[in-house]
Amino acid sequence: MTALPTLPPAVLAEELTHLALCWRLVRRDGAALGFTSHDRPLLVNGLRHESRPGMSPSAVVLGDGVTVDDMEVAGALSAGALTATDLLAGRWDGARLDLFLVDWRNPGTGRQWLAEGTLGDVAVGTGADAGFMAELIGPGAALAASVVEICSPECRAELGDARCRVDLRRRERLTSVTAALPDRVQLAGIIAADHVQGELAVLSGPQAGLIRRILAEDTGWLLLDEPLALAVGTRVHVGEGCDKRFATCRDRFGNARNFRGEPHVPGADLLTRYAV
Repeated sequence: MTALPTLPPAVLAEELTHLALCWRLVRRDGAALGFTSHDRPLLVNGLRHESRPGMSPSAVVLGDGVTVDDMEVAGALSAGALTATDLLAGRWDGARLDLFLVDWRNPGTGRQWLAEGTLGDVAVGTGADAGFMAELIGPGAALAASVVEICSPECRAELGDARCRVDLRRRERLTSVTAALPDRVQLAGIIAADHVQGELAVLSGPQAGLIRRILAEDTGWLLLDEPLALAVGTRVHVGEGCDKRFATCRDRFGNARNFRGEPHVPGADLLTRYAV
C-alpha cells in the first residue's frame, strides 16, 4: 500500500471545509479496520473507512518539540468490527493507529497526517450506548526509555533476538490442547517446563489470534498471564521460554557466549551473605 501525498495547502485554507477525520487501525496479526467521522464510508488508499461519527480524539497538538506525544482516543463500539469482546480479550493490544484528515470529496488525492502510535490501555463502557477509551502511545514515548543498560545478573536480551541469537525455529511447536482451565492449559507432546516465559498463540476456534504469555509450570500445566477459554483439541503455536539465568543459557541453550548479563558481579546483598 503506497503512502498518500500531503493535502495541498489550498484545501486546508478553504473557508468552507470539506475535511473528514479518518482512523486506520492495524492489529499485530495484520487485520486492518478503517473509520471516518464523515456521514458515509470513504475509500482511502485501498481501505474502506466505515462511517463512525462518534469517534473522536483528545486535543491534537502538532509541534517540533521532544515531549512525549501521548493522547487519548474514544469511539463507539460496533457489533461487526470493533467489539468490546475483542478489546477486552486483547486482540487490539499494541495495534498501530494512524489519525489523519482527508478531503471527503476526493479522499484519494492526499491526507493531512495528525498522529500515529500504538494502542495502550483500553477501557470499555457498559450499557446500550457503550463505547471505549484508549490510550494512544506515540513515537515520542521512546524518548522516556533509558538508553543505558543497568547491570543485572539476569540476561537483558530476549530469547531469539539479534543479541541472543538462539535459533527459535527448532524450539517452536504446533500442537493441541489436551486439557484446559481458565488460567492454565496442558499441551500434547511438549516438555512443559521448557516453555515457561514463552508465548502461546491460538490458531483455531473462537479465540484464534489471541496470544498469552506462559508464567509458570505446575505438574504439567502451563499457567497463563491472562484467562483464556480454550476447548480440548484447539490448535496452538507455542514457543520455548527462558528464565534469563546464566545456568539456563549455558546448559539448556549452549549460548553462554551471548549471555547479556553479569551473573558473577557482586550485588547489593554481598554484605548480608553468610556461610551455611
